Amino acid sequence: MIGETISSIATALVVGGGIGGMATAISLAERGVRVDLIDLDPEWRVYGAGITITGPTLRAYRQLGLLEAIKQQGAITSRTRVFRYDGTHILDLEEPAIEEGLPATGGIMRPVLHHIMQRRVAELAVPVRLGLTVTALENRDDGVDVQFSDGTAGRYDLVVGADSIASRVRALAFPHMGPAQPTGQGCWRISIAKPPGLDAGEFFLGHANPAGITACAPDKVYLWMLTPHVERERHMDEDELFAALQELLRDFGGNAGWIRDTMTRDDWINYRPLAAVLQPRDWFAGRIVLVGDAVHATTPHLASGAGMAVESGIVLAEELARTADVHEGLRAYQERRYNRCRDVIETSVAVGRLQLANGDPNVHAAMLQDALHRLNDPF
Repeated sequence: MIGETISSIATALVVGGGIGGMATAISLAERGVRVDLIDLDPEWRVYGAGITITGPTLRAYRQLGLLEAIKQQGAITSRTRVFRYDGTHILDLEEPAIEEGLPATGGIMRPVLHHIMQRRVAELAVPVRLGLTVTALENRDDGVDVQFSDGTAGRYDLVVGADSIASRVRALAFPHMGPAQPTGQGCWRISIAKPPGLDAGEFFLGHANPAGITACAPDKVYLWMLTPHVERERHMDEDELFAALQELLRDFGGNAGWIRDTMTRDDWINYRPLAAVLQPRDWFAGRIVLVGDAVHATTPHLASGAGMAVESGIVLAEELARTADVHEGLRAYQERRYNRCRDVIETSVAVGRLQLANGDPNVHAAMLQDALHRLNDPF
């Protein structure tokens, strides 16, 4: 969806070609900005299983004009079912559509989502340079001088750091910020065939290791599980990941138990420790600004990391279009996003602490439902 033209800047560099970076590049390019997009990966790949897309995230994608493609290539549902880990049903989290014509919730394979966004970037003729990052940034009154890792240089009216939780842009230009902090949990994911009869998202609570299932295609789901993180001397190989996850699912019933009994070594399995941080303000320095995990990295407890990144890219472009003063626009972007991102991060971390304490599953479910309702508010 094309928005109001931006007059405060003519050119922008977006560093990072992930979800937040592409959302920002699309939003700026649609408003007349000449955008360059760079990504460190020379093949612009994405790894991962499926991704849950909540109603608020679908709303943001509709604003980018990508909702229909997501509906066609993902999976849509209207509720999440909550079970005890043994398969006993507790309650359903009804998730009505938050706007007319908008699906309630759903999921999609992460590589499929990236390809949808990459196609939109190409349609907008945004130049993409790969295997590249920034090595130096110098603010000027009217722009930013950029040195690239291949020895080239450039000048832009705006530089956007959307380069992940370990942002190079943040390290270069924001000395008051620090790294994300470990939460003490790790997240397991497995992509696998859809269990027979599964018709909604599912949570399994009341165990030391809560889990869930999200449909992300007509015949595909991913299961996630959160466990206390244990430091290891080396990464587990594929056989070790398989054996460890199967053992972690030992006590589970319902569709989680079905996945345990059906999984094979051909199913993709991943494990990563979790970290989160809400970086202190200001989120901009001169004409350099941060979006997504670079500035508001969260954990997956509310399935809102991608949604927050997409929203931030949209809001940045909207606020820049509302004023001829670039700094006024950057400050308005920051103030509009700060409390919403804080709520997501603080709630996600609090849910994680409850899980580590093996807390009451009814409290857990209530925290999730309350937070999801708050996220329905306009961004």
